Amino acid sequence: MTHVRVNVQEIRQRLQRERDETLTNIARLREGMTYDLETSPEEGDPDVWEREKIASLIRSLENKLSEIDRALRMTERGDYGLCERCGEPIDPARLKVMPTATLCLKCKQELERQAAAARTPSWE
Repeated sequence: MTHVRVNVQEIRQRLQRERDETLTNIARLREGMTYDLETSPEEGDPDVWEREKIASLIRSLENKLSEIDRALRMTERGDYGLCERCGEPIDPARLKVMPTATLCLKCKQELERQAAAARTPSWE
C-alpha cells in the first residue's frame, strides 16, 4: 500500500482548534450546572434529568478531549497516521474525516467484529 503523507502541521492546527472549542464547550456546560435549584421535598428536583444529560455531554466532551490530546502527542512523536494495531499507514481520507483515528479501517472493523462476537450469546 502506498502511503500518501498527511500534512501533519495542518492536522495539528485542526486538532488544536477542536481542542480549544471542546474546552470552551466543557466550561460552558459546567457553568450551566453551577446554579442552585430551589426544590421542595414534595416536588423533588425538577432538573435532575437535565443535569444528568448535561453531565453525560460533559463526559463525552472529556473523552473527545482525551482523543484529541492523544492525537496531538502522536503528531509530536512522529507516529501520527500509523495504525496502533498493525503499524500500517491509516488512509489519509480516514484521517481527514476523523483526525483522532488511531486504527486503520481494517483493524477497526476487525475489533468491532470481535466485540460483536463477544456480545453474542452462545446457546451451547
